Amino acid sequence: MSDQAYADRLAANRREKDEFFAEHPQSPIPPEHREEFDGLAYFSPGPDYRVEATVTVHDEPEPVEMETTASNPVRYLRIATFEFELAGETYTLAGYRQEGEEGAIFVPFRDKTTGQQTYHQGRYMELEPDDELEDGDVVTVDFNLAYNPFCAYSETFACPLPPEENWLETVVPAGERAPDLE
Repeated sequence: MSDQAYADRLAANRREKDEFFAEHPQSPIPPEHREEFDGLAYFSPGPDYRVEATVTVHDEPEPVEMETTASNPVRYLRIATFEFELAGETYTLAGYRQEGEEGAIFVPFRDKTTGQQTYHQGRYMELEPDDELEDGDVVTVDFNLAYNPFCAYSETFACPLPPEENWLETVVPAGERAPDLE
C-alpha cells in the first residue's frame, strides 16, 4: 500500500472514530462536552512510526498485574514480546491478553510524549495478527494507531496502566494526542 493510500485509510478511520465519539450513546465523551467536541487531536501520520517487529512468543505466559486508574489491579498474561527499531535504536514491547481471551493483542505503552503531548497515563495499541503467532514472525507495529484509553475522557472508566516494561525511552509522536476537554 502506498504512503498516500495508507494516509487516506488512516484519515477515514479517524473521521469514523470522531463521529462515534461525537454522536454515539456509548461515547466516552461526557454528554455535557459532546456538543463542543469537534474531533480528537492526532499527530500527522508518520511512516517512520509504522515498524516491523520480530515476535517472541511466551509458551507459558506469565501473569502480570496491571494497576488501573480505579486502583483495582487487572490480571493479564504476557503472551508475546515485540522487538523493533525506532530512530536507530532497538526497543521491545510486551503484548498481553486476559486469560481465555482470543483475538487482538493488547499493547499498552508510555513514551517520552506521555504527560506532555499525550495522555498522562499512557496509550494503547491492539495488534490483530492474521494467524497464531510463532517465534520469529514479523508483524507491523503501527504507532499511528496508538489511542487514548476511555479514562482519558471520563473518570467513570477504569483503565489498565502500562506496566514499566512497556515504558519506551524515546519520543513517539504518532497516534492520538492528549485530549482537550477543558
